[in-house]
Amino acid sequence: MSVPAPALRLAEFIDASPTPHHATESARRMLAEAGFIERDPTESWSGAEPSAGSGAEPSAGSGAEPSAGSGAEPSFVVRDGSLIAWAGATAPDAPLRMIGAHTDSPNLRIRPRPDTGLAGFRQLGVEVYGGALVNSWLDRDLGLAGRVAVRAGDGSVGHELFRSDRAVLRVPQLAIHLDRDITTAGLLLNKQQHLTPVWGLGDPVAGDFRTWLAGEVGVDPAEVLSWDAACFDVQPSAPLGDDMDLLAAPRLDDLCSCWGAVRALIHATTESNAPSHASVVVLNDHEEVGSTTATGAAGDWLAQVLERRALALGGDRSDLLRSLAMSHLLSADMAHGTHPNYPERHEPNHWIRLGGGPVIKHNPNARYATDDTGAALFVLACEAAAVPYQQYSHRGDLACGSTIGPITAAALAINTVDVGMAQLSMHSSRELMATSDVDAMERSFTSWFTTAH
Repeated sequence: MSVPAPALRLAEFIDASPTPHHATESARRMLAEAGFIERDPTESWSGAEPSAGSGAEPSAGSGAEPSAGSGAEPSFVVRDGSLIAWAGATAPDAPLRMIGAHTDSPNLRIRPRPDTGLAGFRQLGVEVYGGALVNSWLDRDLGLAGRVAVRAGDGSVGHELFRSDRAVLRVPQLAIHLDRDITTAGLLLNKQQHLTPVWGLGDPVAGDFRTWLAGEVGVDPAEVLSWDAACFDVQPSAPLGDDMDLLAAPRLDDLCSCWGAVRALIHATTESNAPSHASVVVLNDHEEVGSTTATGAAGDWLAQVLERRALALGGDRSDLLRSLAMSHLLSADMAHGTHPNYPERHEPNHWIRLGGGPVIKHNPNARYATDDTGAALFVLACEAAAVPYQQYSHRGDLACGSTIGPITAAALAINTVDVGMAQLSMHSSRELMATSDVDAMERSFTSWFTTAH
């Protein structure tokens, strides 16, 4: 059986995106190839928006038709590991249909002074990022990727992406002969002591990692000022199963949703009967650690970009607020499929099947932001796209996870639905979903943008 083309395209996107910085670069290429214009956040986006230091006021509510280059074109802006893109209706007070997702995934991050070692091994100091299933990082062949801050020739700071083309690290598990209790007491890992990867033989040398990193980006070690570096599993994404109906891949949570949101936005720009609303995608970093950063969902960046867009279209803040009152957000994050080996961990009347289509996630305590209006609008979008959908409710005696949905809904006072694609092994270094759900996601997300409801 052949693997559906959307699942193969998703796998390519994931394999090209080992870190949030690489994910936004992958999304940037997709949007640029589709004709979207990248906006510089340090420059004015139109004559209607005051330039830095000009003191000029925008032409509020003038009603004038936006001119070419005014910000009316499909556009996007990137900041570090986050991206916001928009297209569609150009009236500054037009409602918005939004899809939000996150670019980060749990992993192991390299410390500022990483060079360490013991017992004849050179090792790198790491710290766990997010709620990782740390056991899944044992005995995996790991590469390194991220971004390096380097000294530029004029004394400023430049940035370089890097990614090792081969495995350079491994976290070796203790042999069972030295841990006989593992079969009865289970695997117990101390995040400080047991997760330090090896990357060679010999004694640790101060500056060893900096020198390696300088070689990766082609600069002198003295020019390396700082880094944001993460471990990743070098095994590529791959179809799995007798009928190849499963996709095994790292970072499905939440690069799957990022890819689906960008693909849907690109599709929405080609619709001949464009709806009266504008379409917006926001890909936030740092969801796995609480979102309280400059580019996380709890920050002001999305609100700032939406206001700048309204100003560039000749509107003012009042236009934006009226727009938000009519707008809707789809918070896209992966969902828990029912695990066949642990059915008792799931709410018995809400089992979720991999391959059963998008999952609408509900929680009365607002861990998910789904409200009745948002849920109803997504049901209509699925019906219009002839896509089946499922309803998720968490088991009442287990703590429920959360998404960017409640954070963004609260910040913008916007109706929201939390939606995800079903998966197993969430927060593992390698996760599992149905290949057919990728196409269902792409079609339902596109319908979310293009339906007129």
